[in-house]
Amino acid sequence: QVQLVESGGGLVQAGGSLRLSCAASGRTVSSYNMGWFRQAPGREREFIAVISRNGGYANYAESVKGRFTISRDNAKNTVYLQMNSLKPEDTAVYYCAADRWPQIHTTPGSFDDWGQGTQVTVSS
Repeated sequence: QVQLVESGGGLVQAGGSLRLSCAASGRTVSSYNMGWFRQAPGREREFIAVISRNGGYANYAESVKGRFTISRDNAKNTVYLQMNSLKPEDTAVYYCAADRWPQIHTTPGSFDDWGQGTQVTVSS
């Protein structure tokens, strides 16, 4: 089991940027594929991005492709989500998650450990 703590959320105007961080402890994140998800009020948890163990592969939801970038620094045991050109519809609680199996997954049920989430609010 790996413990995950998200940070970096906040209030930003449309068109602005935020960088979310996911700090891991208990295990090294290099042992996991890492994903970002979000959940808005009244909606199901939504896949945003996933990155492979060594950072060589990443996949994104169509809604954020070209605007968001997932990255990882295994030496710092941290995963990041750079969010640019933010829109009001990006408003949600953002969660990072760890998948212990080597296959790349994009569904919440495939991820084993989750952080508590960080709120991102984009004003128009």
